[in-house]
Amino acid sequence: MTPLYPGDQLDHYFIENVAARGGMATIFRARDLRTDTIVALKVPHPDAECDPVMFDRFRRETQIGEQIDHPAVMKVFSETRRSRPYIAAEWIDGTPLRAILDEQKKLPVWRAQRLGIAISEALEHLHNNGVVHRDLKPENVMVTAGDNVKLIDFGLASKAGGRRLTFGKFSRIMGTADYISPEQIQGKRGDARSDIYALGVILYEMLAGRTPWQGENPFTVMNLRTLQDPDPLRSLNGEVPAELEDVIDKALRRDPARRYSDAGEFISALNDPRPEPEPVAEVPARKPWLLSLAMIPVSIFLMLLYVASHQ
Repeated sequence: MTPLYPGDQLDHYFIENVAARGGMATIFRARDLRTDTIVALKVPHPDAECDPVMFDRFRRETQIGEQIDHPAVMKVFSETRRSRPYIAAEWIDGTPLRAILDEQKKLPVWRAQRLGIAISEALEHLHNNGVVHRDLKPENVMVTAGDNVKLIDFGLASKAGGRRLTFGKFSRIMGTADYISPEQIQGKRGDARSDIYALGVILYEMLAGRTPWQGENPFTVMNLRTLQDPDPLRSLNGEVPAELEDVIDKALRRDPARRYSDAGEFISALNDPRPEPEPVAEVPARKPWLLSLAMIPVSIFLMLLYVASHQ
């Protein structure tokens, strides 16, 4: 395919400028000549179009994006006819969460909590529609006015009933080392709880100023999360309430069965973080006849004392 440049026209879109370049595609700011509105065009590079796996990733992102309609998820516009592969999506006036963290390092507790709830609500909608993002990270969260969020980039997302794609089978595109869940590292497909794990990492990073695990390379980082717990969050930021630390710790548990079961449960915990009660061992109920036996020596002692005092 011929490369596109500002001033070119792609179908009914006039390309104004280049907004971003990535390894797989270029994002253009363009104008829809039918509606005179600004849109984002994501156009794959020619080599990506020739790579079956990368092209499948692009196609999956298009299909899932067209099916999801939620204010916290980037809207993808359906097209009946395309002269070449591309995605037309809403133009988002916002800042990537990654840029905010790079600048501010740690966020105030109230802001991190608010952003975490907003992201959780978007995940709840995705999961309720059978979609798992699987590549949730600050680069894929746009923060708009009023700290509203938009989730973007569904190239690694999975749809219920869709073709299986795992980290173990295709490591060069499956997730990001700092945010991928232990089960995905082990080659499992991952589900809604994998997204909850990734959001737990993001919340930890927003409050600690760094991700939970540090290492010399991505493989060290991934290995550490399967073997050990992260440093206590409050040791890195004493302003974090113990209750919120408990909430994030649960999201980061290595065993997905011990995390929050769904995004709705996670939202409730973030809205009202309370310490998770420790399991209390059951104390067997005292049996009445045992109590009677225990009283026999006392009764005998009192009787002897009474007799002795009346002699």
